[in-house]
Amino acid sequence: MPRVPAVRNRLRDTPVAGSKRVLLAAPRGYCAGVDRAVVAVEKALEHYGSPVYVRKQIVHNVHVVSTLEKQGAIFVDEVDEVPEGSHVVFSAHGVSPAVVQGAADRNLQAIDATCPLVTKVHREAMRFAKQDRQILLIGHAGHEEVEGTMGHAPDRTILVNSPDEVDTINVTDPDNLVWLSQTTLSVDETMETVRRLRERFPNLQDPPSDDICYATQNRQVAIKKVAADADLVIVVGSANSSNSVRLVEVALEYGAKAAYRIDYASEIQQDWLDGVATVGVTSGASVPEVLVQEVLRDLADAGYADVQSIVTAEEDLMFSLPKELRRDITGEQDARALGGRSRKLDWQAQ
Repeated sequence: MPRVPAVRNRLRDTPVAGSKRVLLAAPRGYCAGVDRAVVAVEKALEHYGSPVYVRKQIVHNVHVVSTLEKQGAIFVDEVDEVPEGSHVVFSAHGVSPAVVQGAADRNLQAIDATCPLVTKVHREAMRFAKQDRQILLIGHAGHEEVEGTMGHAPDRTILVNSPDEVDTINVTDPDNLVWLSQTTLSVDETMETVRRLRERFPNLQDPPSDDICYATQNRQVAIKKVAADADLVIVVGSANSSNSVRLVEVALEYGAKAAYRIDYASEIQQDWLDGVATVGVTSGASVPEVLVQEVLRDLADAGYADVQSIVTAEEDLMFSLPKELRRDITGEQDARALGGRSRKLDWQAQ
């Protein structure tokens, strides 16, 4: 991703009690599924030329989307906006079978960049539906991932938006229930929803493995450790990024005196820093590291040059690219076929 220059010398270095420092959370930023999806669009443009169409935002980050648009990607809401016979990429959040069929009906050349962890939830939903179980899907109404998952078992799935909704849902057979979840939720809130569901439905069954993705969990664990010592937490991520929004909530819940989400460093307000000695910084799973580095540069202008990394986990998971993109234009195996870019992330190299 090209670097977006920060507005330098915008923030003032004002005195505070104690020494100024930044606690930089790790893991942060790009996960394997996001990396795979972004590289899929880049490689599709290399292979097929512009334009390549993408249904919805490939990942929920305005910088990533605008960068890919400049390279020739065209983002649409639905496949019926794509000219017949064109190439279309399905976003990392996944799609329903109806969307896949809609693309086929228009003779579109579809490339599925759905995160494999989301695909896992889709397969669980289909399997439980075939077993005639009723599925309680914990997630947020309107989120693309939720729409895709529900589309795989529409007649067997009930959406549970929050713990407070547990008391209002109606099921046909309380002894034949299983829960699934959106992959980008708050771990704590999801477990609270499950606890309350189990109070109502003691025979509620668990999925075979945790649905909340490793990256979401790791980033929440890291910010919990940072938040306890932070006067202010800054989360880099877009407003429609569920996991980024959750990081703000988790930071506040675990002790941060204030927490804000931003897309770019230029959005940091001077008054946020009043009296602040320790700033925690992290980023959502769809955020390129260059945006975090811009935040650190601006904070250094304000006197926060002492950056301490708080590492709570290492990540080395890699996902293969969609099969259509695993070779380069000459037909040779592409070096990025497994894992997209180098999986040695910036924060791991520090």
